[in-house]
Amino acid sequence: MTLQILPVIMAGGSGTRLWPLSRALYPKQFLVFQGNRSLFQQANRRLKALAGDGIAVAAPCVVGNEEHRFLVLDQLREDGTTPSSLVLEPVGRNTAPAVTLAALAAVESGEDPVMVVTPADQAITNEATFCTALREAAHAAAGGDIVILGIRSDRPETGYGYIRVEPSDAKVFNVAAFVEKPDAATAQRYVDDGSYFWNSGMFVMRASRWLAALRHYRPDIAQATEAAWAGRKSDGTFVRPDKAVFADVPSESVDYAVMEKVPGDAQAGFAVRMVPLDAGWSDLGAWDAVWQVSDHDGAGNAVQGDAVLHDSRNTLVHATSRLVGAVGLDNVVIVETPDAVLVADRSKSQEVKKIVGALEKQGRSEGTLHRRVHRPWGWYDSVDAGERFQVKRIMVKPKATLSLQMHHHRAEHWIVVSGTAEVTCGDKKILLSENQSTYIPLGETHRLANPGTIPLEIIEVQSGSYLGEDDIVRFEDKYGR
Repeated sequence: MTLQILPVIMAGGSGTRLWPLSRALYPKQFLVFQGNRSLFQQANRRLKALAGDGIAVAAPCVVGNEEHRFLVLDQLREDGTTPSSLVLEPVGRNTAPAVTLAALAAVESGEDPVMVVTPADQAITNEATFCTALREAAHAAAGGDIVILGIRSDRPETGYGYIRVEPSDAKVFNVAAFVEKPDAATAQRYVDDGSYFWNSGMFVMRASRWLAALRHYRPDIAQATEAAWAGRKSDGTFVRPDKAVFADVPSESVDYAVMEKVPGDAQAGFAVRMVPLDAGWSDLGAWDAVWQVSDHDGAGNAVQGDAVLHDSRNTLVHATSRLVGAVGLDNVVIVETPDAVLVADRSKSQEVKKIVGALEKQGRSEGTLHRRVHRPWGWYDSVDAGERFQVKRIMVKPKATLSLQMHHHRAEHWIVVSGTAEVTCGDKKILLSENQSTYIPLGETHRLANPGTIPLEIIEVQSGSYLGEDDIVRFEDKYGR
């Protein structure tokens, strides 16, 4: 009998410890660290590959942030995937409510699939081993238990939670206890003990099992999340739980809400079990973790992008837009982007999130946005700015259209670099091709569209007394903004 699997990809999160590459509106799960696929796309492909060995894999359910919805859809389309649903959390409430939303979506049609829940921001180097372990977990979960993937602790890591398992010669272990993030001495003791594994955050169970367990251990979370789901609204692939109700859902992790309560509970009616995973796993929680999974030269340096190093060791350089030179460094992280540069002691990389917090307190945008800002229709890159002017490079996807809009404080000049532009200006509509240009007067209703089959790129020169992004009056917008 074929086992039905529903991949559930948890695509929320902000990845603040990987700033400046990761930003709130373009977090780490959507970034490409190696190769040509983002972490989110890699997670999707790994779950697709589970098909076989008596397993059928459904289209994924993605639980994510409202502000990232078009990033999710774009990256899934690039991968040739249409999700079964894209559940948008109106506010972040940690993993227990998020998984509950996915489970409610899973049982809506009367089925009860085995959910394979994985974060979207992890790295796996051995995907064949990953598939073998996850298939083992899926078959073990089919009978009603919850199965976690545990990573053998090969070094004393203080940034992870741990799982202690009962001794066994079987492939699937019984979990004896969940353990909080330890200090360094305790972490070393866990490594020496051999019965402690890192908690990967990946787990497998039937949708009905999760819902029943949550109703038993945390009925407040279950009832509030179910009420928000009952008031949901659907817009094509997007499913939006009731915002006001969901805002009152207690914020809690899967581990705290259910997992940690099951071991030792004779009344649970099911067990939490664990399958070991030895597949080059990393949660890429900080730049030190990125260095650990990267390719190194003979001196232990890891380089991505255009960089020249001399007399440097155990150093990570990630260059995005220009040449980076480094001399005489040891155990350092350098991350360069067009609008920000990070230099940090690699052992202190967990503290990068404090830089993001400081930027937020100062009201600066660098913690939220890149210089290149992605939009549902494409992107814009703020190339230059000065007194009363701003220059942007704009890309519009084929067949995409910006909103019909007007600005109170600025005029705009548009120059087509490549592709074809359809320009609405007042009551006129014109087509512009490469090297042609037009002028949008201050206060004029206008729209830019790409009627062609290749990307449209233009240079936009803005001039006026105020050039902020909030000087937009939208009259029509196909993206519901």
